[in-house]
Amino acid sequence: MVRKTQAKAAPVRAGSALGRQFVAIEGPIGVGKTSLARRLADVFGAEPLLEVPEENPFLPRFYEDRRHFALSTQLFFLFQRRQMLERLRQADLFHASVISDFLWAKDRVFARITLNDDEWRLYEQVAGAAEGDIPAPELVIFLQAPIEILFERIRRRGRQYERIDRDYLAEVAAAYTDFFHGYQESPLLIINAAEVNFVESDEDLRFLVDYLDNVHSGRHFFNPLPSGLAG
Repeated sequence: MVRKTQAKAAPVRAGSALGRQFVAIEGPIGVGKTSLARRLADVFGAEPLLEVPEENPFLPRFYEDRRHFALSTQLFFLFQRRQMLERLRQADLFHASVISDFLWAKDRVFARITLNDDEWRLYEQVAGAAEGDIPAPELVIFLQAPIEILFERIRRRGRQYERIDRDYLAEVAAAYTDFFHGYQESPLLIINAAEVNFVESDEDLRFLVDYLDNVHSGRHFFNPLPSGLAG
């Protein structure tokens, strides 16, 4: 557990060296992946690589009828993510750090939940052919939060197409937990994001930035106390 102090927070280090070329942030819907990716990119002068779910024409229909539009929605995301990660091979990005709000493997996490067996077999063939030489992150950050907090954050951001029920959200969160339970492909930092606010709190962000200096290999946990309880 990381304990905050009540001392005045120092400014977040702007333009610091991240020390890694590719960092991926993951977690269930509404946990704050994109917001954290943007803030860390600003701090470290990195290139943000962010998903654009609004570009998926099947997504609104998926939330209305998941069974009917699961495969088309999943395949669109698969090729969108493949195209975005292809940018990592371009020469201009090899000279800067990249922080993404997704991991290539997330596609299979969602596909296994949403697709039936026949669709899954087809998807696996397509995904295997698309994977190619996708680069592995040098660090993965996994954000976790309770379902009620996720549900409230989704409600607050007000995307009209996100008609997500609690059962589906719980299924997604459980699938992520299962996936990262055995994850060993990259160093992994697991963050309890329930009581931290990396968007509005420079103190919360600074604690994380400082903690990143200690993450080199294996599995790490960042579980700060709420500011009001710190002593």
